Amino acid sequence: MSNGIHPLASLIAAVGRGISGVQVHWAGCRPEAKQRIYFANHTSHLDFVVLWSALPEEVRAHTRPVAAKDYWEKGVRGYLAKNVFRAVLLQRGGSARPGNRDQAIAEARTGIEQLAEAIGETESLIFFPEGTRGTGETISPFRSGLYYLAKRKPEAELVPVYIENMHRILPKGELMPVPLVCLMTFGTPIQVGEAESKDDFLERARAAVEALRRKG
Repeated sequence: MSNGIHPLASLIAAVGRGISGVQVHWAGCRPEAKQRIYFANHTSHLDFVVLWSALPEEVRAHTRPVAAKDYWEKGVRGYLAKNVFRAVLLQRGGSARPGNRDQAIAEARTGIEQLAEAIGETESLIFFPEGTRGTGETISPFRSGLYYLAKRKPEAELVPVYIENMHRILPKGELMPVPLVCLMTFGTPIQVGEAESKDDFLERARAAVEALRRKG
């Protein structure tokens, strides 16, 4: 573990690459060991494993996935997430009652501070702004976390990533993956404009991921 990567993580990543047949295309940036937030569409529980495995070893060593606490915190999944992949586990949806805006805002701020503390000055994140898995046909509107994290960590590059075909490799509700080919495209980094509103930024970020989708 001299490179900072758990041996089991490397093994699982190799299996993930084999199952997905992932083809990586760096269209708008290069794989560099700098602080980044890789934000991507989300259609499968394998997404963060395959995205993490697509990074060069020296980049993987300093990149942590963000995952849903309710799914990843228990049993074998919990061990893999926390001890092997060093995932940052966040509570999905929060516990605020409908209409309790103040509590919802407080929980969101706590989550952002948790992420900011986890990456410090050197670590990167793998982040899924939709907040939940989609169908793979469309990209859902992004939730506000990406905006607030970008404001909190302006020095981190925001790199859009489009993951194509993962929803067919491990369909929702299935346990056994189907060997197919996944295409992963990394785009040009973006940042929050000085006077840009939250809604405008989130739509622009979603569009940046959508633009990487292979047509036809």
